[in-house]
Amino acid sequence: MDSNELTVVIVTFNSQSKIIDCLKPIPIQSKIIIVENSNNKNFKRDLENQYQNLECILTGENKGYSTANNIGLKNVKTKYALVLNPDTILDNNAIESFLVRAKKIEKFWLIGPATDQMIDFNLKENNLIEVENIKGFAIFFNLSMFKKDFFDENFFLYFEEIDLCKRVKDNNGKIYLDPKIKAKHKGASSVDKITSIDLEKNRNWHWMWSTFYFHRKHQGFLLALINIMPNFISAFIKVIFYSLVINKKKRDIYYCRLSGIFNSIIGNKSWYRPPID
Repeated sequence: MDSNELTVVIVTFNSQSKIIDCLKPIPIQSKIIIVENSNNKNFKRDLENQYQNLECILTGENKGYSTANNIGLKNVKTKYALVLNPDTILDNNAIESFLVRAKKIEKFWLIGPATDQMIDFNLKENNLIEVENIKGFAIFFNLSMFKKDFFDENFFLYFEEIDLCKRVKDNNGKIYLDPKIKAKHKGASSVDKITSIDLEKNRNWHWMWSTFYFHRKHQGFLLALINIMPNFISAFIKVIFYSLVINKKKRDIYYCRLSGIFNSIIGNKSWYRPPID
């Protein structure tokens, strides 16, 4: 199959040590767009010098996963695009397999690969499976089905692929999981220069913010509030408890959960950013 029909889009943020393994299985015929959520000119220069088929776009600041992916996707000139996380490693034949499958089911919107962790019986049959959603670490786009309406840029982190898939299904679009296409996703390791405690605080804040925003967007404010209230109460109690027992790390993590929920409820944007060493 012709790899020129595909552009790979990878969003990075201080991911220098992760990106090389991600790039290795990608054929040199496929165009690659790296969207780096910073102004790291050395990173851009080194990558573009090393890879003839690669363009690195610097956003100038951390714009988040959704916005950066949209920047990459809007610069794609090919028929298909494959959005990858930098900590994802495709099998060597994955790109070709995506393209072969795309020719057989032209009306699809999205296709996702299987991972080693997926042990569902249906996956062992190696048949294409229509699903409600797929994981965000590797998403193959049939761009002809989209009108530049990709990820909701209100999501800074988390739920962006769930929201994308829901909007596709709401438009009667087809989403598939292909067990024949394999990928390894390390998970939670895309960023190099962030401490474990800051990573936990970042995860908790954005997971809670995005959870409420997603449910408010698709179910309305009241149902979203009912859905999130157990998390809010639990986080509030644990902030008090860990303050009393003087466990600063746990207190700060649950405070971030509480803050993420509160800011989403009152309609603030997803503003929290972790410090980078």
